[in-house]
Amino acid sequence: MLLDLIDVFAGKGALSGNPLAVVRGGEHLSAEAMLALTRWLGFSETTFLLPPTAAGADYRVRIFYPAGELPFAGHPTLGSAHAWLAAGGAPAREGVVVQQCEAGLIEVRQGEGSLAFRAPALRRSGPLGDVEAAEAARIAGVPAEAVVEAIHADNGPPWRLLRLRSAADVLAARPVARVEAHTDLGLIGPHPFGGPADWEVRAFFTKPGGALAEDPVTGSLNAAAALHLFGAGLARDSYVAGQGRVIGADGRVEARHDSEGAVWIGGRVAMVAAGASLGG
Repeated sequence: MLLDLIDVFAGKGALSGNPLAVVRGGEHLSAEAMLALTRWLGFSETTFLLPPTAAGADYRVRIFYPAGELPFAGHPTLGSAHAWLAAGGAPAREGVVVQQCEAGLIEVRQGEGSLAFRAPALRRSGPLGDVEAAEAARIAGVPAEAVVEAIHADNGPPWRLLRLRSAADVLAARPVARVEAHTDLGLIGPHPFGGPADWEVRAFFTKPGGALAEDPVTGSLNAAAALHLFGAGLARDSYVAGQGRVIGADGRVEARHDSEGAVWIGGRVAMVAAGASLGG
């Protein structure tokens, strides 16, 4: 087996995005072994590249995070596509890689130094109930008056998304250290004109044992948020979201709404280390 380390959604500097481990040649591994390796590596997600089983797919991927397996995730999608291409993969359609995952077939477009995936449809949307919204604000550590909107944004991970008054409110949030129930919680707020990005994003998820962790840059949350922002008329055509500054990252996510109504989520992807040998 071989291991690639990928930097996804990197900003201007090296090692500024979200790290991803991609395992190649692990077809013999059980789900339990994949999860054990994911936990040992310690990244927010690890993916396993496999031969496709669906018509039209270039490759298949299984996506694990420390608490289990995900049907879809954004930065693992871009990082897996990058690793597959770097290992000599040739897509059936020039410039478009088709990934098979539990959520279905996901298109990934190649650009100059970047990749972008087509955001999958939300599995659940609509407002949170009052009690659930208040609990989300408590976990995120934001005052109730800062919350403009609280919604479901489930596209694989069951994100709950709080839209705040401003990027400053997002950056000022101080989440709790531990939670009793599984939590996937996102914050988004607008920067003033001329700011470092158009929107600021933060994402929190539960680790085994109940600790709440912050993700450096999150493709699935940004995809769900973009579908909502474009659909509600809160953004037009395209925007750039920043994420990760509170924990030392400098992620940049490019969201675009095309003429056919599709939403694309992209950014810079770079290989950090390729083909490290794994035992087994």
